[in-house]
Amino acid sequence: MEKVKIKICSGTSCFVMGAAAIQALEFTPPEDIADKIEIVEVRCMNLCHNVNDKHNHGPFVYVNDELIEEATLEKVINKVRSILNSCNA
Repeated sequence: MEKVKIKICSGTSCFVMGAAAIQALEFTPPEDIADKIEIVEVRCMNLCHNVNDKHNHGPFVYVNDELIEEATLEKVINKVRSILNSCNA
């Protein structure tokens, strides 16, 4: 099975709004997903620059190809587990 890819925006705004806490997954992932994830830090996803755009609520994280706005460590872990559970069903 392919690993679940987690792309974390590490631009200044996202970093300050909580991406730093999500980056902890790289060093202390929950045991049940530790060997099933691949983490990539992206310098900036440019999703917050246009305030008229629908994407203006960072931090931003992609789990596989699904965007999570206002991402938290809990939201990301829950999404990964959901993907893994659907693959095992």
